[in-house]
Amino acid sequence: MRYFNEDAISIYNKTIKSDCNAAVSSRYPVRVSQYYAGLIRHEGDAIWKQCMPDIRELSDDGQCPDPLDEASSSPVPGLIHRYPDRVVLLVSNLCPVYCRFCMRKRHVGGGDSPMGDAELKESLEYIAANPAIRDVLLSGGDPLMLDDASLQQVLSGLRAINHVSIIRIGTRVPVTLPERITPRLCDMLKRFHPVYINTHFNHPDEITEDSCRACTLLADAGIPLGNQTVLLKGVNDDAGIMGRLMTGLLGIRVKPYYLHQMDLVRGTAHFRTSVEKGLEIIRAMRGHVSGMAVPHYVIDLPGEKGKVAILPDDCERVGDMLLLRSYTGERVVYRDIVDPDLL
Repeated sequence: MRYFNEDAISIYNKTIKSDCNAAVSSRYPVRVSQYYAGLIRHEGDAIWKQCMPDIRELSDDGQCPDPLDEASSSPVPGLIHRYPDRVVLLVSNLCPVYCRFCMRKRHVGGGDSPMGDAELKESLEYIAANPAIRDVLLSGGDPLMLDDASLQQVLSGLRAINHVSIIRIGTRVPVTLPERITPRLCDMLKRFHPVYINTHFNHPDEITEDSCRACTLLADAGIPLGNQTVLLKGVNDDAGIMGRLMTGLLGIRVKPYYLHQMDLVRGTAHFRTSVEKGLEIIRAMRGHVSGMAVPHYVIDLPGEKGKVAILPDDCERVGDMLLLRSYTGERVVYRDIVDPDLL
């Protein structure tokens, strides 16, 4: 398989200079598309914080490279099977922007090759041999960094499996490289319906004329669009910012889906807020924005336990410990951080 416009990838691999860049990028690669870099208004703004290296990435030793234990849920290379009826297929290791809070910070950018044909064949054989699998999520890296022919190869392979009824694509491309969304791409995608896309806007400044155009092309192709936002300290941990983001997304036909509590990924602790901060934001949005604009606030529990949605009224706490129930009914203890502003 090949990447989109592979000969021009170097355009998006230009290192942005900063005092800490060399030290950080030696461990965690840096990539910023020209488009996304152009959204930066000043050093330290919400866009800057999401894409520029921070020396604090190197001082976080208390968190885990793979807190969700994805490696243990991978029966064949490039495939994650955590829930009974769905799998994640990691078809790409490349993104237009390497977000500094990435949940797969341990390996995204650590080698730019996409999933090979042999790996894809093995993954498709695994899916075909497990009829309980109905839902396949393409992820990575960013699946839309594959060229059209390679993406069509993946989708054709999945549609040849009778029990796969839903195909989802998780992508930040409409936000970070909107020119990748073309009429030709959309014409190809709609041949494989039902196809769903979840994108990833984190701040109102990411809703631009270009990202709106990209989402419009996808929506006009009959692709339902959802959005998964990550709660990030200093970026969007404010009810006013979050309200503008979620209502703005509805205006471009993107349905807010999840607000994610930060995963406990090594190198990202400086972005982490308390769970109470997230609950405060959800509480503040209720009744003040359309109910359609209020996402599910979720924690993806460490150790393969799965996602848990929490509401302001149902969170059981003992000190800094939250007592949550996984989708299997198991009671799981989750350690929160103390937010002195909310005491």
